[in-house]
Amino acid sequence: MRRLTFKMRAVAVAATMTVLLTGCNLAPAYKTPDLPVPETISAQAHPVLASDAALQQAQALQWLQAPQLREVVALALTHNRDLRIAIENIEKARAQYGITRADLLPGINAQAQGNRTRTAGDLTTAGRSSVTEQYSVQLGFASYELDLWGRVRNLGEASLQQFLQSQDNQRNVQISLVADVANAWLTLAADLARLQLAQDTLASREKAFELTRRMHELGSTSGLVLAQNQTTVDTARGDVASYTATVDRDRNALQLLVGGAITPNLLPTAASLSAMNDVAALMPVPAVLPSAVLLQRPDIRAAEHNLQSMNANIGAARAAMFPSISLTASVGTGSSELDRLFGGNNGTWSFIPLVKLPIFDGGRNRAGVRVAESNQRLAVSQYEKSVQTAFKEVSDVLADRAQWSNRLSAQTSMVANTQKAFDLSNARFKAGVDNYLTVLDAQRSLYTAQQTLIGLRLSEQQNRVTLWKALGGAEVVQEQAAAS
Repeated sequence: MRRLTFKMRAVAVAATMTVLLTGCNLAPAYKTPDLPVPETISAQAHPVLASDAALQQAQALQWLQAPQLREVVALALTHNRDLRIAIENIEKARAQYGITRADLLPGINAQAQGNRTRTAGDLTTAGRSSVTEQYSVQLGFASYELDLWGRVRNLGEASLQQFLQSQDNQRNVQISLVADVANAWLTLAADLARLQLAQDTLASREKAFELTRRMHELGSTSGLVLAQNQTTVDTARGDVASYTATVDRDRNALQLLVGGAITPNLLPTAASLSAMNDVAALMPVPAVLPSAVLLQRPDIRAAEHNLQSMNANIGAARAAMFPSISLTASVGTGSSELDRLFGGNNGTWSFIPLVKLPIFDGGRNRAGVRVAESNQRLAVSQYEKSVQTAFKEVSDVLADRAQWSNRLSAQTSMVANTQKAFDLSNARFKAGVDNYLTVLDAQRSLYTAQQTLIGLRLSEQQNRVTLWKALGGAEVVQEQAAAS
């Protein structure tokens, strides 16, 4: 009776636990992510804040000499979605490496089993029904592969290289993000300067038009001159409208890179480029820059890790052509009575080695080796292309860098001389020596020269940013400069 009561209790506990566990759901509750934008397109988003770690990273970029720009970079390092994706890819690769690494060790499992069976009387030799019970508890591992040929080790090495590749990919995304944010900030500053120039030009042309209109009313000038004056005003109005829209688009592009709204005090002004000629400044690059410095670029390091991963996959594919040995073993106890399960003389064990020798697979394993070798050759070509691309990028940036001083000097001189030409032509027109077409030509030449100078200043600053990016980060430039 006691034995029967114990069994009934055990069955009741097992049934209760089964019912309770059936209702469990380990999946996290789904929630639609909050929209990282305002409720309406025209509304202003709440400005985002930078993390302390991002602020420290951005402050280390001393080649960005504008404090506001460094703070905007910190915001981007905190909230940019592309960078978040790259970071999550690192975590994914780390977890995948952990899974592959675990295959080097046997997985040990515990198993408990109970079986209670009633057999009908017609199926027994005694002619009456019977109830049989069987209980067992086992501890063991199944299908553990002895890594005789390095297949599992090579798969682990390939997974490790993929993890390291994801880290370099994240670093590459971070460098590109800093460069993109700096270029976007500088572009906004340049377009603000263009807008300011267009607004100042419009104001001066409106004053000139008003003076011409009064002269026309007094009969001292012709209607042709008045109409020509009007065209200059209309052109300036169109430029103001165009640059206003461009500035808004630049601001939107910068906020997309940052991942949120930016406080106005961190945005550039129309005088940013001219007030700080070296918004982006770099240490002098050595006269002879060795090509080996390009190997420090994260995209090249990532390509090399990919090559190493493909190389390890060849070893795993070759190992699949050799015999494999897997082991299954367990120890435990078993009984037909639950209360005697752990009694004496009820121990059980099993040991099952399995040797598998590939004899005929239709060429599958050989084809797998050829696929792995092709992937390795593709990785070699990708690595070489990455190096060649890096060499071209650095060479192009340095080629432009060598001529920026002359180009800026020439354009500055052109602006000064076109300003003199405009002043002289305007004075000659007022004196009645020249017609107004000469003034219009000089006016257009001055406006174009001023716009071109703004564009050159922007391009020169962006060249510095691009050089930093092409060399894989400021620390590379500093190391090479210190060594020269």
